[in-house]
Amino acid sequence: MNEAEAKAYLADRVSRETMQRLQIYVDMLIKWQKAINLVAPGTLPDAWARHIVDSAQIFPLVDKTQGKWLDMGSGGGFPGLVCAILAAEAAPLIDFHFIESDLRKCAFLRDVARQTNLSIHVMSRRIEDAPPQNADIISARALSDLSKLCTLSYRHLATDGQCLFLKGQSAAQEIDSAKESWQMSLTAYPSVTSDDGQIIEIKELRRA
Repeated sequence: MNEAEAKAYLADRVSRETMQRLQIYVDMLIKWQKAINLVAPGTLPDAWARHIVDSAQIFPLVDKTQGKWLDMGSGGGFPGLVCAILAAEAAPLIDFHFIESDLRKCAFLRDVARQTNLSIHVMSRRIEDAPPQNADIISARALSDLSKLCTLSYRHLATDGQCLFLKGQSAAQEIDSAKESWQMSLTAYPSVTSDDGQIIEIKELRRA
């Protein structure tokens, strides 16, 4: 998927206002990247495909239209901040929370929220040290392997909560490893941006 295809993919699915908010986000990502490392520098020319659409593709998989969404290890805001922009019109009752230990990245998240008129909550601390969040939805991208993601999510996930994790070509291996320590209802969806990418949906997470 190239940049034109990525923009067309989104333009067919969201409003003009949402596209404008996403454009503000991309512009700010490019501006802030000069000062702090928000994404791999080589991915900036393909920001719409590599980051925006890659993140946006998890939003239709969410099975709730309200509740608490927790984005772990948010970094530059992927996938959580992209989904918050989509939800502003499509699911305004979802309350977005972000956990990020880097203070400068937290400042970036808050600045994007201000510029795009989003109401979000940013917690500047380690995921392991944060109080239990009782989140209905948990998302993460490029944070850790699936076993560690299960460990991090378990104490923050509501009883009927849903996890959505973006994974690459090692997904099958990570799933097998995670199932050694965890029981779960797991569904894998193919990525629209990468032939070897997958979105891993987890429900009913419990220790094996």
